[in-house]
Amino acid sequence: MTDVKETLASLLSELRRGTIVMGVLSQLAEPQYGYSLVSLLEEKGIAVEPGTLYPLLRRLEKQELLESRWDTNESRPRKYYLLSEVGKQVFAELQQEWRKLVASMEGLMNEPEGGDRDGTR
Repeated sequence: MTDVKETLASLLSELRRGTIVMGVLSQLAEPQYGYSLVSLLEEKGIAVEPGTLYPLLRRLEKQELLESRWDTNESRPRKYYLLSEVGKQVFAELQQEWRKLVASMEGLMNEPEGGDRDGTR
């Protein structure tokens, strides 16, 4: 027998994994370092583990969506991340696609169960 809670947890994990890039990109119009980004996202309802975030930041930087710089003025050096010009363009496109996807999903979820809008199959 399928455990509903276990299945739901797995599906929610997949859903979050697919949206974390958007969440991260959305917060990097201003420079952020890793821990500040974790805190900022958490404040906005998006929990991200540092073990998930740091590899993602490195990957996005390698894809040239982010730029980074080290700040060594504090007692502990911090690497700050910021959207690159390419990253800004990609994020803008992703936003458009996200909005289309959300609208499509809203349409699907608002249909009567198991059929077309008029109730037929």
